Amino acid sequence: MSNYENKIGIKSWAEEDRPREKLAGQGRRALTDAELIAILIGSGSRNETAVELSKRILHHHDNDLNKLGKASISELSNFKGIGEAKAISIIAALEIGRRRNDFETKTPDFIKSSRDAYNIIRRHLVDLNHEEFWIILTGRSQKVLAKELMSKGGLSETVVDPKTIFGMALQHQATGVIMVHNHPSGSLKPSQNDINLTKRIGDAGKIMGINILDHLIISDEGFYSFADEGLF
Repeated sequence: MSNYENKIGIKSWAEEDRPREKLAGQGRRALTDAELIAILIGSGSRNETAVELSKRILHHHDNDLNKLGKASISELSNFKGIGEAKAISIIAALEIGRRRNDFETKTPDFIKSSRDAYNIIRRHLVDLNHEEFWIILTGRSQKVLAKELMSKGGLSETVVDPKTIFGMALQHQATGVIMVHNHPSGSLKPSQNDINLTKRIGDAGKIMGINILDHLIISDEGFYSFADEGLF
């Protein structure tokens, strides 16, 4: 008889060990990450309980909810016992948690520092498996006018046309632009292409009378500011 056949289903567990009953009786803080995910997926397979399946999924992602939050529907569906509906439930729950965290950080109406800019834009760029290039447009006294997605790219690069940046700035009658893109690799070190692009757009902005205030690189580790590093 295999080990799987010896496993005991959730219904046979002591009531205090069942995730739903445990949450109801002891509160949400008493549950492990695996137990919370088990509640989301509801059931495992005939060979393992929902908690065991959840532990296996977490282990695959180094027990890191941030890494799990980047998983796609197809990636999660590769686990036996996880179909599309269960995968969507996991992704939706983690996205709600991420948005709640963003909501608790008040977004400033005016940008006074690179940290303000980061707080405004970070929710659009964390947990992505591809690069995106955004701009934050500002007006008088660095009041935030708009956030705009300029381009999407691959794992390590995205291409942006300076004309689209300044066209968007003129459309909003912006006087300042903060450029932002993410590094899915996690590295916050600017590439030579990042440096060249920043200089090229900064020089063009001076000619047009539109200030390029900063260029942020964002990853799950935090952010890098060209302005803070004196690269403007």
